[in-house]
Amino acid sequence: MSDPQLTLQLLLSGLFFILAIGFDLSREKIPNALCLWAIFCGFAINGYFAQLQGVLLASLGFALAFVVLFPVFAIRILGAGDVKLMMGIGALMGPQLLLWSLAYGVAAGAITSLMLIMWKTGFSGLVKTLKRYWYCVYCRTYFRPEPGEAAGQKVPYAPALALGWIWACSLDNQVIGLYVELNQYFGTLGA
Repeated sequence: MSDPQLTLQLLLSGLFFILAIGFDLSREKIPNALCLWAIFCGFAINGYFAQLQGVLLASLGFALAFVVLFPVFAIRILGAGDVKLMMGIGALMGPQLLLWSLAYGVAAGAITSLMLIMWKTGFSGLVKTLKRYWYCVYCRTYFRPEPGEAAGQKVPYAPALALGWIWACSLDNQVIGLYVELNQYFGTLGA
């Protein structure tokens, strides 16, 4: 096996996402300690394997996540835990994979948000929201969401961010190369 750094980065990122999803779905909050561990591991692993260049790469991923996601947090689309988690993933994986993860996470978020809202409110909650939007446009007046309506629901975004990360990893050449190498390695063990 040739790349222990990438293997460790992928395993830890996957673990942090699994834990974040569990907390986000059950408590609607991602703990600060989990995010701090992700950030610490990102700097430690990159610094250990690539010294100063690794620390700079971790810093760039960390800062880029903040710069891209803070405005989204400021307008209350994402929670602070989501932003801090992605800062940790940026520190672990670097800026390039972070940006692709965010791009794919937005696409995955459209699907997961709709599924989670349907799970919470049912089809009737979605219909109520669509009717309210129609009335808002027709009357040219804003009407606040009613209880039980899809628009009034908080949606955990960690699952979408994790799916975006998986999607980005599945298209990354280094990750694909590592997967092929690991598959060959474990294939020879079984033979």
